[in-house]
Amino acid sequence: MAIFRKNTTTDTTGTTSATSTAPAAGFDAPTSVLEDISGDYTIDASHSRLGFSARHAMVTTVRGHFTDWSGTAHVDTADPAASSVSLTIKAASIDTGSADRDGHLVSADFFDAETHPDITFVSTSVARDGADWAITGDLTIKGTARPVTIEFEPTGSAQDPFGNVRIGFEGGTAINRKDWGLTWNAALETGGVLVSEKIKLDFDVSAIRNA
Repeated sequence: MAIFRKNTTTDTTGTTSATSTAPAAGFDAPTSVLEDISGDYTIDASHSRLGFSARHAMVTTVRGHFTDWSGTAHVDTADPAASSVSLTIKAASIDTGSADRDGHLVSADFFDAETHPDITFVSTSVARDGADWAITGDLTIKGTARPVTIEFEPTGSAQDPFGNVRIGFEGGTAINRKDWGLTWNAALETGGVLVSEKIKLDFDVSAIRNA
């Protein structure tokens, strides 16, 4: 499939001409959709996001992400169960927009990043239902591994202007942080606690197929 298409227009004299829909320099170009995305991939962390959110003081939501992480994936569309995913996240790279809060999160009260520098996810099973994928794997935080299932939906596939084959997926799930030993909290005078136990995880992933 061509990356650029041409539209036909008819002028006032009835003459039909072709006009390119290619955007001017500096604008995003349309990309082609690939029929088969099977292959081995390296996740492009610079164009991806591993995010999370938690309720704070029972009244608002704090959001953050990790800035230092890497991952690989094997995609098999003919046999989805043969697919796999592996991620390694540096706990100290957490960023919530507050240096004080980030410092507390990497301390022994939460991630204990000095003792446990890596958060990892290694898939144990992969299933596909239509276009959507469900990836189950062991999420290890602070030395504790627990199974997690993440639902993903594809956001596109393309060959970019640099010749790279790219695929994109968005997904998310929710976990209870206490299951990984992240139990620190503080009681509020009005009732409730400072930090919710439920943490929502969200992923926006772009991956490049290995040459």
